Amino acid sequence: MGESIKLVANNKKAYHDYFIDEKYEAGIELFGTEVKSIRMGKCSIKESFIRVENGQVYIYGMHISPYEKGNIFNKDPLRVRRLLMHKKEIIKLDSKMAEKGMTLVPLQVYFKGSLVKVEVGLARGKKLYDKRQDIAKKDQRREVERDYKMSLR
Repeated sequence: MGESIKLVANNKKAYHDYFIDEKYEAGIELFGTEVKSIRMGKCSIKESFIRVENGQVYIYGMHISPYEKGNIFNKDPLRVRRLLMHKKEIIKLDSKMAEKGMTLVPLQVYFKGSLVKVEVGLARGKKLYDKRQDIAKKDQRREVERDYKMSLR
C-alpha cells in the first residue's frame, strides 16, 4: 500500500486564477525547524510563485512560520526555497514556460510518508471573462442543486 498523504496547505486561488494543464510533484529543500513547523500546519502558499533559474526550480513567497522551540535555528519564514525535481522534468518545464502565457504555480503542500512534497501546476493565466464564466457555472450548479433538494421534499 502507498504512503499516507496528509495535506498541509493548498492554494484554491490558483484554480481561480489559472487553467492548470499539468501537475508535478516536487520535493522541497527545508531545514529541520521548518519541517517541524509544517508538521504543525503552519505553512501558507497563497502568495507564492515558482521560477526556474539556471537549471534549478525555486519557490518564492512560501511562508513557513518560525517553530516555537526553534530559537536560533529558525530561518527567515519567507526565504527562497529550492524545489527538488528530476533534471529532465525541469528541462521540460522550462521549455513549456518559454511558450506564451505559461507559468508554474504551487497547488498544495503535503506530507507523503515523512517527506514534505509540493504539488506544482503548469498553468495558463485566466482572463477576466474566464473567471466570470467559472463563477456563472458555479452559480448555475448551485441553483440546480437547490432546485433538486426542493423537489425531494
